[in-house]
Amino acid sequence: MVRQGVEQFDSPTEIHLSYVVSGSGGAGLTVMRTTFLGLMQPFPAWLGGEWKSIQPYSDRQPIALPPPYGTAHVYWYEMPETFTLAESFPVHTVITKFGSIPDFYNHLTWIAAHLLPKSWIQHPSGTEFLSRVSYAMTKVSDRISGIGVGIRAEVTGQKDGRTRRYDSTLVHENTAIAAGYGTGGIAQLILAGKLHKPGVWTVDQALPTDLFEQTMGDRGLTIQQGWGE
Repeated sequence: MVRQGVEQFDSPTEIHLSYVVSGSGGAGLTVMRTTFLGLMQPFPAWLGGEWKSIQPYSDRQPIALPPPYGTAHVYWYEMPETFTLAESFPVHTVITKFGSIPDFYNHLTWIAAHLLPKSWIQHPSGTEFLSRVSYAMTKVSDRISGIGVGIRAEVTGQKDGRTRRYDSTLVHENTAIAAGYGTGGIAQLILAGKLHKPGVWTVDQALPTDLFEQTMGDRGLTIQQGWGE
């Protein structure tokens, strides 16, 4: 999705990628553990052409997603794309954020990141306790919120001499299935002999936009995209 946006510009300058997950996302206890592990310490982010230290789960921000989400809230979070997008594209800034639905979980995660003693979270028993309590809570809330995902990719840059923004969004009712679409699509293209990229690459480096759009279309996944105001 980011590559789709970058290719619209004469000179891209900034990428903002956000994920929102409903409840557990259908992924189980391990994802809860990794979420809390990601709160332990600051991480580097590519801002203004240099790496700067960012506090996880800071700088709460609203983003717009298609129904059923509407406005959701996201926070700084370390993801693989925090590093790979800065390497893949000639931009000055890469912002990666994450949020949960219902919003109640965002506030609990913020408390864990900013108010609980770091030594307690860093201890394996502390992480395990938080993970199991959170997972038990999502077993209840999943019945109301669902286990879907929303993704928003914003790219800003120069187009025809003007600074513009290009937005791409998608939603799916099941986070695990949406992730499977991405993995399965690449596997299908390799097995069909349509994708040839020997070596180790990030997805945005290896997968051309036309093949990406083809595999997502085959799976009935709609990506809404266009120029922002």
